[in-house]
Amino acid sequence: MEIIPERKSLLIVYSYHHNNTLKIARKISAVLDADIKTSLEIDPDRVSDYTLIGFGSGIYSAKHHDTLLSLADTLPPVNRKPVFLFSTAALIGEAKTRNDHRHLREKLESKGYVIIGDFSCKGFNTNSFLKYFGGMNKGRPNDQDLNDAEEFARRVKERYLALSLQSHDHTPE
Repeated sequence: MEIIPERKSLLIVYSYHHNNTLKIARKISAVLDADIKTSLEIDPDRVSDYTLIGFGSGIYSAKHHDTLLSLADTLPPVNRKPVFLFSTAALIGEAKTRNDHRHLREKLESKGYVIIGDFSCKGFNTNSFLKYFGGMNKGRPNDQDLNDAEEFARRVKERYLALSLQSHDHTPE
């Protein structure tokens, strides 16, 4: 008899320059008891081993990093698997986050994933010309950003549990 390992959460992260997104991923991971892996460590066919997945990176030219977008292209189709998106960026706001997450969101939704949450906060940025001026958002993500990420993870967990209960509710009519 094969033993099926306990399914759990997974965060797929690309964090490069200052580990901004990794700091956020660690906070979310603590709440969700999630594994953290890079997009290069993921076997697309094994993603189905996880019941809840988060995709996160810094924002580069108004989208998640290309490695996450490429991974999304290789994922097999699923049937309504819950996922969430997160990012760190130089500038934030609800409309900006919606636009920044649009490319990854569209790729995942086309494969059958259901986005149950989005999170973004400021991150220290020394890209392009900013490096000559000492960067932008030094000290970010800060304690408040980390607290916000933790609260976001709690909301994601509640949504995930609610979805799980709905899918297992077989009450006869």
